Amino acid sequence: MKEKIYTIPVTDAFRTECECPICVLEKKLEDEYIDYILGPSLMEPDGRMETNENGFCRRHFEMLYNTQTNRLGLGLIIATHLQEQNRKLKKSYESKSELIRLDSQASLVKNLSNKISSKKTETEKFLDELISELTAHEGKCTICGKLDHTMDRYMDVVLYLWFKEDDFRELFSSKKGFCMKHFRLLLESAKKYLGAKEIAIFMEPLIKMQTENMERIQQEVDWFTKKFDYRYNDAPWGNSKDALLRSIQKISGFCDLK
Repeated sequence: MKEKIYTIPVTDAFRTECECPICVLEKKLEDEYIDYILGPSLMEPDGRMETNENGFCRRHFEMLYNTQTNRLGLGLIIATHLQEQNRKLKKSYESKSELIRLDSQASLVKNLSNKISSKKTETEKFLDELISELTAHEGKCTICGKLDHTMDRYMDVVLYLWFKEDDFRELFSSKKGFCMKHFRLLLESAKKYLGAKEIAIFMEPLIKMQTENMERIQQEVDWFTKKFDYRYNDAPWGNSKDALLRSIQKISGFCDLK
């Protein structure tokens, strides 16, 4: 198999013994982005604009903090992120504050007269807008955005190698399937990057591999639970000692389990 710069991360991940090579690929990329955010990105205006606007999801805030490598840098990122979010909230409220005040006064009059109106007030409209904005912000994360973009590129590489390189297709087929998250990602990528005939060619062995390995992990977990029964004390563990950990990762993707 001819290695190129953009294929090396993919082939390295698929050479790893694991339940999901794409998890390996994503975790390495995720760690690199954590280092980047706490390092070079701090001095890049575009990077700071992105973190000010998007912030991070809970998982990536935890990872950034738990590295304990640059608490000052993280503090600066959070400070300017809060400044940006507070500015937007204040601006949003101030643009509607007079309407809210008028609604409040009108509501007092309606309560005294027992009048009920089905018409949505300006305050209710603002409430809906604010909830929508906050919900949208919760779905934003600087690192998740970078991960999604790069993983999409990597999935294109995976599919390219699968069709063009016999050695990679053999390596791919030797794996233990994928976590459910990345199984879905492979299916979505096939739909995005492949034609109808290529999809059929790729799907058949992929789903067969996934089904067999999901049944395998189920059996390993089942044997793990049986080992707690005294009747199986002397029976060998087989591959089931760490089946609980591997099954969780098979279902959910990479987890930092202790």
